[in-house]
Amino acid sequence: MRFLVVEDDRDLSRQLCEALQEAGYVTDAAYDGEEGHFLGDTEPYDAVILDIGLPKMDGIRVLEQWRVDGRSFPVLLLTARDRWSDKVAGIDAGADDYVAKPFHMEEVIARLRALVRRAAGHASNLIELGELQLDVRTSRLSKAGRQIKLTSLEFRMISYLLHHRGKVISRTELVEHLYDQDFDRDSNTIEVFVARLRKKLGPGYIETERGLGYRLVDPTPTAAA
Repeated sequence: MRFLVVEDDRDLSRQLCEALQEAGYVTDAAYDGEEGHFLGDTEPYDAVILDIGLPKMDGIRVLEQWRVDGRSFPVLLLTARDRWSDKVAGIDAGADDYVAKPFHMEEVIARLRALVRRAAGHASNLIELGELQLDVRTSRLSKAGRQIKLTSLEFRMISYLLHHRGKVISRTELVEHLYDQDFDRDSNTIEVFVARLRKKLGPGYIETERGLGYRLVDPTPTAAA
């Protein structure tokens, strides 16, 4: 999963990015509204943390423009605790949730997880497919009750595939959601990670759609019946 943090307080931005990275997410940062709007308009994010009080272009205007342009990713607003009018304006502009400053990092991460789950059509913190079970709170993947050890990139890939199970995901889409904007992206490495995951998950879970990408499915007999 790849998130964008739009916050002009660089210390707070760094803390948010570090907390998200420790939780297993890829993060990009923007420090003013114009930069944030540009990144949100040109990069495929799974969710955005957006401060309202931004220089150059305030957060409400950024959000309104994203929605006008058809950007549908979930947006979590950061607001001042005593500015209830900002919260109302943010929700009316298309925000999905908000957190008032000061806040606990654990709350922000939990709210983001919930937004991503809902956007993908999942109500629970546990995402299951056949014998696979992903706990998004603990970032743990298990099969038939036994934990599967994964590298950070392997976890990001299986998490994205599970959130979009049954859908064909192209190599380009995987690259865009696994790496931040400054990473030297190479879609050929995706084949390497897919091969590693297939070995760890067992046969049948990851299907290749030639020329299109990969699909995560349930290979158990009951799924095919």
